[in-house]
Amino acid sequence: MNKLSKIINHIGKNVKLGKNVKIWNFAYIGDDTEIGDNVTIGSLTHIDYKVKIGKNCKIEGSVYIPPLTVIGDEVFIGPGAIFTNDPYPPSKRLSGIIVEDGAVICAGSIIKAGVKIGKNSVITMGSLVTKDVPPNTVVMGIPAKPVYSRDEYDKKRKNWEKGIF
Repeated sequence: MNKLSKIINHIGKNVKLGKNVKIWNFAYIGDDTEIGDNVTIGSLTHIDYKVKIGKNCKIEGSVYIPPLTVIGDEVFIGPGAIFTNDPYPPSKRLSGIIVEDGAVICAGSIIKAGVKIGKNSVITMGSLVTKDVPPNTVVMGIPAKPVYSRDEYDKKRKNWEKGIF
């Protein structure tokens, strides 16, 4: 086998991987990170040290998750999402992000250090989240602002899937 055709990932020291974890090509998992059961991690994703990820999460490709971040169960993180951990770089104090169960973070979103993403909330594509997001709330824009409820989002998604616009 050609050396370049091998799948290459970095899994740090003291990493705890749950059952059925799938890690795609060229991913980085930092030291002392915990990943729950049935998690999928996309290619080119960087999950730094001391991160905790719950079960049944899907993290798409090219995502950056910094140290000290805590992600709950059943969370979806779209491609190219960026979490930050230093609101005034380069400072000597870092702050993780908390993402509660059932949250959806869409492609290209950027989340400010220290923010809490509430249970079942949704961050739409390309949003810049600078403040905590309440549970069951959909936020959109730069900076992200509430636009409707998670129930409304789920209805829109089901209509989309049925081809109803």
